[in-house]
Amino acid sequence: MAIAKEHLEFVVPDMDAGWETPPGYPAGIKQKILAGALDEQGKSGSRTRLLRFDPGVFTTVPFVHEHWEEVYVLRGDLWVGNDENGKGGRKCEANTYACRPPGAYHGPFRSEGGCMLLEIHFYD
Repeated sequence: MAIAKEHLEFVVPDMDAGWETPPGYPAGIKQKILAGALDEQGKSGSRTRLLRFDPGVFTTVPFVHEHWEEVYVLRGDLWVGNDENGKGGRKCEANTYACRPPGAYHGPFRSEGGCMLLEIHFYD
């Protein structure tokens, strides 16, 4: 089965508009969809997005989902494995990459100075 995305030729995304807080995330984390769409209920599709953390924002519980996820830290600091109070974890900086299969528990996450991630999500 092919994963359909629109054909885009080196467009410049508007970095000031189109950001929204994904469902289940705290207010200081926002996504901007660059291409595609992911249907989590129908378990189909693919999307590429930017995910931005404001300084000091953190999540409190691990994430797990039924799709593949690739994450590349573009800039800033991302801490992985903090506690429910946003303390601790392992620091990841720019040029850090993760590839997670469906069902992999990951997080919680935090950022001290803010960060920007490039994420690709898809189903087999």
